[in-house]
Amino acid sequence: MRNPSSDTSCPPGRTGRPRSAAADAAILAATRDALVELGWSKLTMGDVSARAGVAKTTLYRRWAGKSELVVDAVAELFDSLELPDRGSLEADIEYVVLQFAALLRRPEARTALMAVVAESTRDEALRDRIRSAIVDRQKRLVVLGRERAQARGELPYEEDESLASHTTDLIFDVIAGTVVHRALVSSEPVDELWVATFTALLMYGLQGSAAGPSGPAPAV
Repeated sequence: MRNPSSDTSCPPGRTGRPRSAAADAAILAATRDALVELGWSKLTMGDVSARAGVAKTTLYRRWAGKSELVVDAVAELFDSLELPDRGSLEADIEYVVLQFAALLRRPEARTALMAVVAESTRDEALRDRIRSAIVDRQKRLVVLGRERAQARGELPYEEDESLASHTTDLIFDVIAGTVVHRALVSSEPVDELWVATFTALLMYGLQGSAAGPSGPAPAV
């Protein structure tokens, strides 16, 4: 009898040899390296296939074109972000922001992210792929952080799923947007002091953060 688990590496509805995880990893790493060296405009599928040591037909079986390939190369980096339980919502936020900032300091992450965002202004399909492959996947960190904070009693539960989803989107936009702007647009350091101040602002609002990150939280 055939073991269904043996087919997990094949996309549904496709037949043939399963995809190699090692080949995928090599291709995505080669994509990031080529992007740093060549830039978006000069990067070709041929460059990537040569660096990864695979045939161009192998690339095109996996990705329709350069845009999709680069987005997945960026997404793989972002998938490495983690949110270990630091014991409080404030500590969790500080940890993930510092980890995110460290990722953005890597040349391959910085170059690839800026390139796909710039290209997406002219390509609606690319924007959709960025949303599904990067943004929506990374909202898992916000969902996990909120669930932990709710279990600790730091945040109230939201019974309205639509409202909870809206809140998750807003938190993600505020954190990701602020850190990307600080690190990539303003090119200012995202150090521990900045992160602590930003976290206090996020936690307590403009009035509550006036005393600084070590000041008392406002009464609620």
